[in-house]
Parts: sequence; C-alpha cells; structure tokens
Amino acid sequence: MLEQVETIVREVAEEVVLPKFRSLTAGEIEEKSPGELVTVADRASEVLLAKRLSALLPEAQIVGEEAVAADPGVLDRLAGDRPVWLIDPVDGTSNFAAGREPFGIMVALVRSGRPVLGVIYEPVPGAMTVAEEGSGTYVDGVRTRMGTEPLTLGELRGGILTRFLPDGVRERVEAGVSGLGAALPGFHCAAHEYREIVTGGEEFAFFWRSLPWDHAAGALIVREAGGVARRFDGTDYVVGDGRTGLLAARDQLSFELLREALVDGLPSHWVTA
Repeated sequence: MLEQVETIVREVAEEVVLPKFRSLTAGEIEEKSPGELVTVADRASEVLLAKRLSALLPEAQIVGEEAVAADPGVLDRLAGDRPVWLIDPVDGTSNFAAGREPFGIMVALVRSGRPVLGVIYEPVPGAMTVAEEGSGTYVDGVRTRMGTEPLTLGELRGGILTRFLPDGVRERVEAGVSGLGAALPGFHCAAHEYREIVTGGEEFAFFWRSLPWDHAAGALIVREAGGVARRFDGTDYVVGDGRTGLLAARDQLSFELLREALVDGLPSHWVTA
C-alpha cells in the first residue's frame, strides 16, 4: 500500500499542485482565517487525494485540512474506530503562495490515534520521505536511521517555531535557547522540517501548534528512523488528542535535554495542555 500512496501523491502533485507553483493569480489565493492562506491548489489537491485514497481503502474515512476549515466537525472522525486518511494537501501554503520553497504534500493513515503509514512529498525538488509502522523510514527509496551517538545540548540544532507561542511560554523558550547549538527559525513547512530531522540537517523541531495533518506523517517518520515525537510532558504524540506542544527529536536523550532547557519550570497547564 505504501508504494501505491507514494504514486497517488506524486500524481496529484504533478496534476494540480506543480502547475500552480509560481503561476497563481491574486484571485486564486485567499485568507481562510487571519494569517492562514489557502489556494486553488490546496483545494484541488485535497479533492483529488481524497478520491484516490478512498478508492485505495474504501473503509477508511477522510480528514483533510481544508475540509476541517469548512467544517470543524470533520475532526470527530479521528475519534472513531475506522481507519482515517489524514491529508495536508499543500503544507507550507504561505511559501507556495509566495512562489518559494519549501512546500510539500503529507498523507498519513491513522488507526485509533496512531499513524501507521506516512508519506511526505516535496514536489520541488521531488523528495519522497516515507515510513510504515515497523518497517523503517525511507528517503528517496533509501532506508535511513538517525545517529545514535550521544549529543550534548550545545550540539543540538533545530527549528523552534515561535509564531503561535502564548505569552509566558514564549519568554521561557527564548530564555532557554542560549545553550543550544542553534535555534533556527524554521521553514514554515513541517513537511521539510521532518525531512531535515531524519536526514541529519537538524536534530529536533519544537512546535506549539500541532494540528493533526501537520504532524501525523512526520511523527511516524521520525519514530521509524529511531527518534521520538512527544508532548512536552514526555507522553507520546497521539493524533487528534487536541493537545498543544510537540517536540520531535533524534533520540530520547536529546528530547530530555531539550525539554529541560526549553520547558521545565512552566506551569503544568502549559505542559499538559
């Protein structure tokens, strides 16, 4: 099934996403909520992905980013017993709309809140990062595992996405970055952030907002490459649990170092929200 999903995602990218890259008109870009853009490519991609993934696994339900934007009740499908295809039709829409990279398409198959298959495709430059539960992570067809040598806090480099941090949390996080190897601003594209982690470009990514379509595929990909994706209190990321705060790291030791540096001491309602 993984290969079939890869094919579907590539085809959708070629048919409806890439033709609009750097050729969108002003009328084809909208603000669906303050600061959140959507384009005709997002909507066309989601419709086509939903149709083809449904044909591949008819018993599965569909939860897509744009469907949820139109009807938040669609998210309730994640709480049911049926498998769910989770779709991010264009991740990094602000980049895509501005005609710049990176951007990607993400698809995950979720069962009872656990991603069991994940595909991240970045049409430019054509990078495919995938994982299936128990079968490892592959980047462009080559199996990859992250390094296992212990790293100190000062050797850890990663993206810290501060845009959605509430007051109080922001100050705590910013106070803790001085000991890191590097606190990067992120790529405005979770799809690329996860590929950077599993290929060694960075060792972690720190998110506050953790919408299911942004992280289900990436969390599985990181885990299958030997890393961890956990909430700030150390519990595993569960798709659709409604919580905020997510830290993906190359290994458990790095996670603990980062958690101590960035979130320890925060009031419990922030850490377990």
